[in-house]
Amino acid sequence: MTAPRKIIIDTDPGQDDAVAILLALASPDEIEVIGITAVAGNVPLSLTQKNARIICELAGKTHIPVYAGCERPLAHTLVTAEHVHGKSGLDGPNLPDPQMQLTEGHAVDYIIDTLRAHPANSVTLCPLGPLTNIATAFQKAPDIIGRVQEIILMGGAYFEVGNITPAAEFNIYVDPEAADIVFKSGAHIVVMPLDVTHKVLVTKARNDAFRNIGSPVGEAVAKMTEFFERYDREKYGSEGAPLHDPCVTAYLIRPELFKGRHVNVEIETGSSLTRGMTVADWWDVTDRAPNALFIGSVDANGFFSLLTQRLAQL
Repeated sequence: MTAPRKIIIDTDPGQDDAVAILLALASPDEIEVIGITAVAGNVPLSLTQKNARIICELAGKTHIPVYAGCERPLAHTLVTAEHVHGKSGLDGPNLPDPQMQLTEGHAVDYIIDTLRAHPANSVTLCPLGPLTNIATAFQKAPDIIGRVQEIILMGGAYFEVGNITPAAEFNIYVDPEAADIVFKSGAHIVVMPLDVTHKVLVTKARNDAFRNIGSPVGEAVAKMTEFFERYDREKYGSEGAPLHDPCVTAYLIRPELFKGRHVNVEIETGSSLTRGMTVADWWDVTDRAPNALFIGSVDANGFFSLLTQRLAQL
């Protein structure tokens, strides 16, 4: 049996971030979460770092260090998404304030120190929010880029265009300059765009399956997905809300559930019209070198059975 993959989850929780973290913490045979780094995104940093600790406590995994990182994007003012996630970022369940403390130090320094301390190609970065912490670490310590095993991120869109502007997905839009640095870094990147996350919808039956786990985790996940489902159902007219971030964790556990293409992805940073757009050369019409595995499809039933089965183990 292969050793579990060591990962750092970089996150801005968010209900779907919470589910992604819970799935990772419920899968110790495949994944070892060595640390969680918080970034401003769905809600400000003061809430994302708190929410990350709330989720660790919900899972009973209070030994995992949680670091606070960048509180604003590299070049712009912060855009947040309380209209989707509620004032707390974790609206839905009534979860207690965390008892576990934030770990001393800055998330960026933790990322740099961890990648330098571990053997090259042994730590995977899993960004679930804006890429500010990762880009800042790469700028501050370029030597770590070649040490990253893989970056598996949720962000961007191509066929599904945008969810915060007509052209841009939220995570990339919040900090396109950071995304540009990461996509140009030369690191091995796997992208979970809206094109795939919009295919994993929390229907009533899937939500009932979470609740029927009959545990505090199952109940909390059911309430979280019910909360942000209201917004997405109204917006897209779909039968349920997409579970964006857990696609990252599910890919680590069962990559065969996903299919994509190795293509060139460029980030638009200049245009006011398409700022934050992920321009994926899906049809190979440019001579730009491929720099990312851009995922396009998923076995949704396989994804939800994995998720429900693992959450039941917490």
